Amino acid sequence: MNEKSDIQNLSLEDLKKFCFENEIKEFRAKQIFEWIWNKRVDSFKKMTSLSINIRDLLNDSFVINKITIHKKQKSKDKTIKYSLKTHDSLLLEAVLIPSKKRVTVCLSSQIGCSLSCNFCATGMLKLERNLNASEMYDQVYILNQESIKYFGKKISNIVFMGMGEPLLNYNELLKSINLLTSNQGLGISARRITVSTAGIAKMIKKLGDDKVRFNLAVSLHNAENNKRNLLMPINEKIPLSQLKDAIIHFYNKTGTRVTYEYILFKNINDSISDAKKLAHFTKITPCKINLIEYNKVEDINYTNSSKESTLDFINYLENKNLIVNLRKSKGKDIDAACGQLINRLK
Repeated sequence: MNEKSDIQNLSLEDLKKFCFENEIKEFRAKQIFEWIWNKRVDSFKKMTSLSINIRDLLNDSFVINKITIHKKQKSKDKTIKYSLKTHDSLLLEAVLIPSKKRVTVCLSSQIGCSLSCNFCATGMLKLERNLNASEMYDQVYILNQESIKYFGKKISNIVFMGMGEPLLNYNELLKSINLLTSNQGLGISARRITVSTAGIAKMIKKLGDDKVRFNLAVSLHNAENNKRNLLMPINEKIPLSQLKDAIIHFYNKTGTRVTYEYILFKNINDSISDAKKLAHFTKITPCKINLIEYNKVEDINYTNSSKESTLDFINYLENKNLIVNLRKSKGKDIDAACGQLINRLK
């Protein structure tokens, strides 16, 4: 007996084809699509606008695979980290981050990671597999319900900054964002979605060619090749010159200002010389720079930059007329901050 496929892998056009082949009126395809994505049912029996015969046919033909909450952990700053389980019993992590005006969800795009950035806990994990579009969508749907439950308001912003490298899961990433922004899905504005990459130049160019409307963040952490090689091994294969060309291409195609993420490490990348190189690199297009405090990871020997060095770094960049934000990490006490996701909630 053939294993049933997941109906969530079908597009609206695929559903229309299925309906045509089974002599079902075409408008039913849109109803099915909305039950799957907007109402997010976990059973065909719940698709009550469809006849019992259609529901039985769907049940005989397909499955609906879901991710579920495995465990959750709350921080003293109200951040909540979630361990989520896939249908094949793998674990991933996502984070709900509240602030005064908004609630942000930090999503994972892969289970594990292949890039091995040596300051990142997730980089210590092996890559298990890519997440599919429905699994990325599920993270938002589930945590949106959790946000309403705990904070009394819906998610306002989405960042793909959790486990994995989003641009190494390009097709499923874009499919998930298309669903999230669709009226048949959650109807979230693309401008409230940010995708973070370690610098996959080829795919950054493709984002530009595809004229995406969401925001792009680049994890830079150093603007000099030798130092960046040490922090991020990917730089040995994709050096800064290639990354620079890709960012210029992306901006020229989309007109979207890029955000650079830069973790400040004591005596590694926090000198005025480092700031000077960062200023020179980031002048290639309009941008903003998010400076991030380092979040300690067990067995990784880095230290956060001092307050004095951080202020000197910020002052230098601001004097070069660059937009700079110092990001205070949330959820550090539960290993939910940037670079700390490592599936400890088992």
